Amino acid sequence: MRKHVVVLGANFGGLTAALAVKHELHGDVDVTVVSPSDHFLFNPSLIWLPFGKRDRSDITFPVAPTLESHGIGFEHVAASGIDPGAHHVTLADGRTLDYDFLVVATGYRNKTDVVPGFEENAHTITTLVEAERAGAGWRRYLDDPGDIVIAATQGAGCFGAAYEFLFNTSYQLKKAGLKDRVKLHYVTAEPFLGHFGIGGLPNGEKLLGMFLKKEGIEAHVSVGLDHIDDGAMELADGTRLPFSYAMVVPPFLGQEFLAEHPDLADEKGYLRVRDTYQTDKYDDIYAVGVAAAVDVPWTTPTPVGIPKTGFPTEQMAHVAAKNIASQVKGEVPTAQKKFEDIKAVCVMDAGNNGVIILADKMLPPRKHGVLIPGPQAHLMKLGFEKYFLWKMEHGYVQLP
Repeated sequence: MRKHVVVLGANFGGLTAALAVKHELHGDVDVTVVSPSDHFLFNPSLIWLPFGKRDRSDITFPVAPTLESHGIGFEHVAASGIDPGAHHVTLADGRTLDYDFLVVATGYRNKTDVVPGFEENAHTITTLVEAERAGAGWRRYLDDPGDIVIAATQGAGCFGAAYEFLFNTSYQLKKAGLKDRVKLHYVTAEPFLGHFGIGGLPNGEKLLGMFLKKEGIEAHVSVGLDHIDDGAMELADGTRLPFSYAMVVPPFLGQEFLAEHPDLADEKGYLRVRDTYQTDKYDDIYAVGVAAAVDVPWTTPTPVGIPKTGFPTEQMAHVAAKNIASQVKGEVPTAQKKFEDIKAVCVMDAGNNGVIILADKMLPPRKHGVLIPGPQAHLMKLGFEKYFLWKMEHGYVQLP
């Protein structure tokens, strides 16, 4: 009998895993994708959306046609439970779906209670809906400008997006003729500028410091947020920063229904995995992307998370797909790729400038790491957005 692979999630990890399993087994497997969203979202471009440089139609596409063209089933519904013993997933509409192998690629949700007043008084860009709300706030801001605070809270991991939004904000202030009239603050839990949640790279602190100085941005480093009022942000060290506009990157959590399984997930709802991306306890359940737990290999004065971005998510999904293919063929899964050993490949945009970030490993110790500043980074990000959306919409996940 043909095996059935169920994939929870239809974004970077889920879409890649579903298509890669089909490719690895030359179609000789049944695959079903389950997702509450029926569109793929290119999250890296959310940094541009509030400034009107993108809208949702520019950075999304419907997943059903892509999946159908590759012979993959699609259930447009959220998963609400897993029963590892019975080998089935419960859906939000009450149905159950049996699986032989399960891939959990359910992404993240914002930890909204990390800072009192965050939801009520600040914006974020970590979801499409919130980025659109941040755009409405930005348009109101331009009618009544004032100081701006961009922050990455204690426990946050997506520092790259915070930096990108910071520098894009600075660029947009220049274009609006407001740069000399308002103060721009950057607040971060990082122990130093350019840590990025990956331990930093050679000369990163110096380079980021030069960027901030050039742009006239005041940095508040290695500090958490205490609370956010309507018009002011109070830091953990007592500093009070008035603002007319604030964007905050919070920590992420796994999905709630996963946190209900202590044999599978940690208290944040992330599934504990081996280097094969099989879960610790179950050989037939995999987790990739944000849904996979990754240990933070250091302690910092203010807690920081680790970024599980698009590139490592794709790498995890391909490892999982290879191992599922081996199991379907009756072989022992041998593909492995420790998260910390995945290459760091990132382009940090800065409006009309940017930095290309390359390292031989996601986490230290490393042999090689470099940051390459310049306008080519901005052009590279623009080109990669178009390429990646084309690649995923056509299901060409075997391409780099």
